[in-house]
Amino acid sequence: MGLQQYLQLFRIRALPTSMLILQLTRMPIVASSVVLTLHVVSELGRGYGAAGLVGTATLLGTALGAPTLGRMIDRYGLRPVTAVCGSVSCAYWLMSPYLSYETLLVAALPAGALVVPAGAISRQVISALVPAERRRAAFSLDQVLLEVAYMSGPVLAIFVSTQHSTSVTLTGMGVAHGVLALALWYLNPPVRSPEESSAPAEPGPPLRTWVSTRFVAALAVAMGAAFVLMGTELSTIAALRASGDVEWTGIVLASMGAASLVGGLVHGAARRSLSQLTLMVLLTVLTVPVGLATEVWWVLALALAPMNAMCAPTLAATAETVSKLVPHTVRGMAMGLQDSATRLGLGLGSPVVGFVLDRAAPGWGFVTAALGGLCFAAVGAALSMWERKREGRLPTSPPQHA
Repeated sequence: MGLQQYLQLFRIRALPTSMLILQLTRMPIVASSVVLTLHVVSELGRGYGAAGLVGTATLLGTALGAPTLGRMIDRYGLRPVTAVCGSVSCAYWLMSPYLSYETLLVAALPAGALVVPAGAISRQVISALVPAERRRAAFSLDQVLLEVAYMSGPVLAIFVSTQHSTSVTLTGMGVAHGVLALALWYLNPPVRSPEESSAPAEPGPPLRTWVSTRFVAALAVAMGAAFVLMGTELSTIAALRASGDVEWTGIVLASMGAASLVGGLVHGAARRSLSQLTLMVLLTVLTVPVGLATEVWWVLALALAPMNAMCAPTLAATAETVSKLVPHTVRGMAMGLQDSATRLGLGLGSPVVGFVLDRAAPGWGFVTAALGGLCFAAVGAALSMWERKREGRLPTSPPQHA
């Protein structure tokens, strides 16, 4: 194991610049939920439930829009999608400080649907530029950069909001969306390899020809991983509140991100890696014991480290699996479906684990998150097993005739 594989990635033409632009694009996106919550509560005078509705509408819009945007990239290329999404996002965030709550709520769904799909684009660029034997390191690095965005984006947004106002933050996010979308449009990184681009243009294959059982299994695992991560985050906050250690919330959440970051780096640099399903099972199994360590904040942080170390590897393995299972002509739509599955997992994890936390001790929240994740993993395993059995029943060669 070593960092040489990561150094080799930076020698690939256009990859470092593309990942830098996409990383910066992600930062206002991942900070949007916390900024909207602060704005609705502090500036508009509404409750957290009302703020949650805006967040849910945005999440639902993104889940619905991601496959369509991916399909548009497959059909028309990156620039038209970037131009439309960047313009809409820039206008939405610049106008949001002046919108009433009702208007903000109505606009959240279409704005979420037309956000620049930075994560899906990043995975497409990696699939186009990076040779297959180096993609595990590249997808791991991409996931590590996402962890950095989650650790820095919301912190920066909260700092500006508390030092100035949420209106200033929203305006800054609008400017950032516009400038970064323009930079991405100008750079126009490839979403297909030179060999794929030189191939004769063909219409995208029908869904039934590439949405295989294994592809659905990969999406089920992605949904389960998101369910576990959302449930773990909610349970962590609930545990810190119950133990009177709320002031340590930022430190504990940062340690979770750091553990995931380290896990992603190790996964990408390792000579051999575990499968997506195995990583998912480890993620869920390591979540259960955390429920026994909720009394002291630093013990909780230590208990969370092993399961969070499986976070980035599981998501990186998911991206690698999806990239292998689909033809390049529908790669954008496939990556969009992966994003949708992830967001649906987040959307399910919040109310399910939240329901348990309202009625039981925080430790049970971790158990619920793990059990939910295991259910998704079981679905993925069953689908994969069924596919293997089906392939085993298919003839491997045509029958010989006398």
